[in-house]
Amino acid sequence: MRQEGIYIVAMVACLVAFGCTSKEAAPAEPKEEPAKAEPEAAPSEPVAAKDPAVEAQEIFQARCLTCHGATGKGDGPGSAALNPKPRNYTSAEWQKSVTDEHLKQIIVEGGGAVGLSPLMPPNPDLVDKPQVVDALVAVIRNFGNQK
Repeated sequence: MRQEGIYIVAMVACLVAFGCTSKEAAPAEPKEEPAKAEPEAAPSEPVAAKDPAVEAQEIFQARCLTCHGATGKGDGPGSAALNPKPRNYTSAEWQKSVTDEHLKQIIVEGGGAVGLSPLMPPNPDLVDKPQVVDALVAVIRNFGNQK
């Protein structure tokens, strides 16, 4: 047993001699927070708004073509199941019977708002885009000019 004690004392002496003793722990350095993204500065010049005529064409393609058709004849792929059928914009008689203001109201508020089919949905997102609505009216009027 005496020999065991000698080994233990020798090991402790080695640890002390070679610096393997516990030292007072240095305070932990604060971890660096990940850099937060700075909000992008506002552009010095306002971004140019989309041309109303281009936006109107995109809206017609996305929202109107399904029922009114690519040529405005009311024969779009979604029209087959509709009753009443969508308006034929190429009808000269109809074109003469409707005002631009009435068309604008139908575009923004939907058919039900003016006593027409409630299947014609409103487009409330266009309330604040009168130039786009005017351009949509021009698209509709252009169908009436086709021969």
